[in-house]
Parts: sequence; structure tokens; C-alpha cells
Amino acid sequence: MCNNRLLISVVDDEEPVRKALCRLFGSAGFDVQTFASGSEFIESLKQKRPDCVVLDVNLDGLSGLEVQQRLGQENPKLPVIMMTGMESPGLREQALKAGAAAYLRKPLEERTLLEAVAAATLPDGTKQRRHPEASPKALDTKT
Repeated sequence: MCNNRLLISVVDDEEPVRKALCRLFGSAGFDVQTFASGSEFIESLKQKRPDCVVLDVNLDGLSGLEVQQRLGQENPKLPVIMMTGMESPGLREQALKAGAAAYLRKPLEERTLLEAVAAATLPDGTKQRRHPEASPKALDTKT
């Protein structure tokens, strides 16, 4: 039997965020893998390519924007959803111009995040959602 669940990669240097997003995506019917750094995620692409990446802008080592740039060169069709808790002028525009499917501010709302992932992973021209929505509450990243 073949697994048709989509694989979401979460890249965030904060463990509580990774855990919360893993729970959220798992409960929404996705397979999830988490990474604490951009370089760890880039290395993982040699083994397995996810269907979508949820990527924090502010990471130690390679920044989220640097990871996004590499993905744009090596995996241009891989949807990337950028997220940040610290807004900088022009950052949103820079991420979207570089090809991000969405740019979200923390704290993330579950519904908004799931809708962004669903929209980013739908085949071109498809309007139907693949995954149920979560309630419209902010994602609790406390453990």
C-alpha cells in the first residue's frame, strides 16, 4: 500500500515551535519532519524531498532567506512558506519576490498556516482543499 500523505518539513531553531508545528501538521493528516537549522534541512534533501517547507526567517547559521535562495536554485518547484516573529522592513517583499508561497507572522494562526500549506501544495488549477482546517486559534508553542 502506498502512502499518499504529503510530507511537510519544518525548519525552526526553536524546539517548542517545531514540536507545536509537528503536532498541528500531524493532526491535519500530514507527515512531518523537523529541523533545527537550515544546513540540517539542506543536508536532508539528499535523502528525501518534502512536498512543502515551513521555514523560519531567523535561523542560526544559514538564515531562512539563504535556505530559500538555495532551494530556488536547486529545487525551484518546492513550495516554501516563510514565517517570522521579528519583522524587518522589506523582508516580506524580499521573501515573496524570491518565490515564497506565503509569508506569515508569528504567533501563527493554525487555520492560516494550514490554508497556506494547502494552497501551496495543490496542483495547478485545483481549487479543492486536500486537508481539513484547524480552528482559528493561535498556535500554542509552549511545551
